[in-house]
Amino acid sequence: MAHDPLTLLADLIARARAAGADAADALLLSGTSLSVQRRAGAVEHIERSEGRDLGLRVFVGQKSAIVSSTTVDPAAFAEMAARAVAMAKVVPDDPFAGLADTAAPPRDARALDLDDGQEPAAASLAEQAAVAEDAARSVAGVTNSEGAEAGFGRSEAALVTSAGFAATLTRSAHTVAATALAGTGTAMQRDYEYHRTIHRADLEDPALIGRRAGERAVARLNPVRARTARLPVIYDRRVAAGLLGHLAGAINGASVARGSSFLKDRMGQRIFAAGITVTDDPHRVRGLRSLPYDSEGTPTARRNVIEDGVLTTWFLDSRAARQLGLASTGHAARGTGGPPSPSPSNLFLAPGSLSPAALMADIKEGLYVTELIGMGVNGVTGDYSRGAAGFMIRDGQLAEPVAEITIAGNLIEMFAHLTPADDLVFRHGTDAPTLRVDGLTLAGA
Repeated sequence: MAHDPLTLLADLIARARAAGADAADALLLSGTSLSVQRRAGAVEHIERSEGRDLGLRVFVGQKSAIVSSTTVDPAAFAEMAARAVAMAKVVPDDPFAGLADTAAPPRDARALDLDDGQEPAAASLAEQAAVAEDAARSVAGVTNSEGAEAGFGRSEAALVTSAGFAATLTRSAHTVAATALAGTGTAMQRDYEYHRTIHRADLEDPALIGRRAGERAVARLNPVRARTARLPVIYDRRVAAGLLGHLAGAINGASVARGSSFLKDRMGQRIFAAGITVTDDPHRVRGLRSLPYDSEGTPTARRNVIEDGVLTTWFLDSRAARQLGLASTGHAARGTGGPPSPSPSNLFLAPGSLSPAALMADIKEGLYVTELIGMGVNGVTGDYSRGAAGFMIRDGQLAEPVAEITIAGNLIEMFAHLTPADDLVFRHGTDAPTLRVDGLTLAGA
């Protein structure tokens, strides 16, 4: 019995072709994870999991179907392939279906350094969680803890297509998180901090993570309801990336092809201020979403999706590209149970020249947002309305905490009036510096 994942998938593809598929691809996802949760000074939960998921996609003419399984048994491959082909034959034609046109020999992933080769022991993770929680609880004003967690994971994705592409990609992940509570009863406030990296050596000190969670919770005590007004809004760095998430959704090629994006007619137009750059970089060393090829085998490339404020590209997988008469940009992402769809890799907005303090120095009255709630964005119109919490800005300085408010605007106008600070840090898959957006409506008391 073959155990090498590429050999297994090649066998499954051969079975699909023998069953009548004109083309096929197969994906095998394998993963291991270990996490330790600590609360109130004691280990509360230790969990380890291992799993494998197999997906087969077949094409019969312009028809396609997908079958998936959590059991990887070569003896069942013939039946699995026959079932997939039988399913494909009874679904309607899809004129845009097919394997990627741009599949190529895979780029060497070793240069991306996506696996540190470590698997920490549970005791080591417990120690990290303990340090983080103890640091959070030691902050003056913290009254309780929702706990701390340290975790590890390693995943391997193997992809084989009938067009000749075959490769595996392995990545590790290490995480430390803490959540603190301040105050009592109905006046209680909570906040958190976490850090996730590819290499364990790159993790922040758990004590710093815990202390930051505690200090944030205490700072939120005794919030007020701000008055309704139209004013400048500063997005703290940890929530600013949400605006990039809305941009990514609007330039998703599938949404553009459906006509359901507020940016569908804006290609080649300036939608941000001059000088603004937004980059998608799948080749960042140790990047959380770095990858040498996408889930269809298409090579990836660094792209400035916004160049000097101008929209230059969509995020495209092969199907969306065919719908729009374009070429895939290498942004296909998928699991084993569904078709690919476009998704960014390491997306970031380039920093500006002003410090966060300078960015708000001229604001007589404004809002500094540290938390966003809900997903109130209309992808068709760009209308934006999110629950928020944070601090008022008065005479260029942070003032009293505020909660239970809503900020509203339209993303077309927001993008056009956005100013970045100089404090970009690569910490997540989508990153932005502190951002200022003028002219939003704050709905409060």
